[in-house]
Amino acid sequence: MDLTCFSQSYAEARQKFLEACTQAGLQVQSHPHPLPGRDGEKLAIDVALLGSPKAANLLVVSSGVHGVEGFCGSAVQIDHLRNADWMEHCRRHDLAVLYLHALNPYGFSWVRRVNESNVDLNRNFIDFNQPLPENPEYSAIAALLLPKRQPPTLLSTLGLAGHALRHGPKALQSAITRGQHTDPQGLFFSGTEPSWSNQQLRQIIRRLGRECQRIGWIDVHTGLGPYGVGERIYKGRTHPDDIARARRWWGAQVTTSEDGTSSSAVLNGTLDLAVMQECPQAQYNGLTLEYGTQPGPSVLNALRADQWLQNHPQTPEAQRVKIKRQLRDAFYIDTDPWKRRVLEQARDVTILTLQGLATTPKSVTAPQAPITEGYSG
Repeated sequence: MDLTCFSQSYAEARQKFLEACTQAGLQVQSHPHPLPGRDGEKLAIDVALLGSPKAANLLVVSSGVHGVEGFCGSAVQIDHLRNADWMEHCRRHDLAVLYLHALNPYGFSWVRRVNESNVDLNRNFIDFNQPLPENPEYSAIAALLLPKRQPPTLLSTLGLAGHALRHGPKALQSAITRGQHTDPQGLFFSGTEPSWSNQQLRQIIRRLGRECQRIGWIDVHTGLGPYGVGERIYKGRTHPDDIARARRWWGAQVTTSEDGTSSSAVLNGTLDLAVMQECPQAQYNGLTLEYGTQPGPSVLNALRADQWLQNHPQTPEAQRVKIKRQLRDAFYIDTDPWKRRVLEQARDVTILTLQGLATTPKSVTAPQAPITEGYSG
């Protein structure tokens, strides 16, 4: 297995992705970001489509929704583009395969999980014409999450531990991660308007997904769950028939946040909501492929440190480098064994998705259930 599909920077990852598309005979449409990257490089969401946008079935592999997590997701995409056998399997008249590289290119380049406005993209896909969801539980612990010094004081860490003891670890996780709209300088800020990436993704899906009948979407993430395990978290409507279909496609190990089987809490404003809104004619089958890296407290501390750094721009360079390394290590394990496990599991999941899209569905009419917030991803 060729591990050179992994990269050490956004610029390197993008170059490898563009080269892999060229070698595979795919044209790339780039959506340039208005800001430069960390090293002055151009940023973009890069889009490559194998097959026709009129195909009945659409398989999507997306990366970098959470910036720094793009180190893993980009490698998965490049590995598939370089795989001649995989590309040949995908050449079916009824199938199109869409690669969305670095949906949050700013966060990828600058080694942040969030975007240029400190917005968590995967909490930003809500209806901003409606009242914004409230998260008073986050406000209650915000001072503990974002201490005034770095590393955090023992008091703030003990305060979070005490909250978990009183309310339960899942309640603490939900309060922190489900998204909040009140503190633009806080963790998991969901924004007060659609982000640039949100608008670009909707434009892409309207152009390439409006005629398909079924969508199988793999969105690659890191930072939750056991080390090296690619948890298969279902994304989509939570009707029992939809969840049963997901487990027929991807196996009995498929988890959901709503029933407590997932390492993820129930979240607001996730990507799947936008896809279902923009492609109401299609049966949606979504999966967050979530790779475990470090223990949960270590990942949280890395996020706390990075947010502190963002809020203290005059931090000395040595401490800045240390914090950035801490964050990258929390979402990207730069070792060969971890990388092999990532690629092996991703290949299994994409083959299963291809097989699921080859199965004749009982019905491909648009579902009548309303789209609501709170899906995994």
